[in-house]
Amino acid sequence: MDSIGNLFQTSREQAGLKIDEVSDDLGIKSEYLLNIEEGKIGCFKDIFELKNYIINYAKYLGLDSEKIIDEFNEYMFEYTSKIPIKEIEKQVQNNLEVTKVVSPYTKKPRKYSSKYYIVTYIIIIILIALAIIWSIKQITIDNTKTHAISYIKLRK
Repeated sequence: MDSIGNLFQTSREQAGLKIDEVSDDLGIKSEYLLNIEEGKIGCFKDIFELKNYIINYAKYLGLDSEKIIDEFNEYMFEYTSKIPIKEIEKQVQNNLEVTKVVSPYTKKPRKYSSKYYIVTYIIIIILIALAIIWSIKQITIDNTKTHAISYIKLRK
């Protein structure tokens, strides 16, 4: 990762670009660009976002983005493959109830799908409509009873 960062830094400096200019042009925070140039990937929560930054930065500097991403992928494979098998087995045994494997770099999925919310809103709207209809019927029924009772009382 250091070699990628050094390549970006030297290419940027040879082009006479300041980090703030690149940041403005790409819409990427200058701190992120500096972290990439310094090889600090631990500063990024989402590895896929980092990959996009690297691709965009490489294209901006006129470098071969595919070659750089291949180098980045090799680095990531080597970095993650150094986790001991015993540690992985221990985590699997501790988490036997795990049904879905999720990367720690991705965002947590929503608890409910959008269909759940749509159905809930429809049910609420139907209940409100039924309550309005019921109350209107009660008012009209009470009015007719009131008129009938008052008519009977007046005749006596």
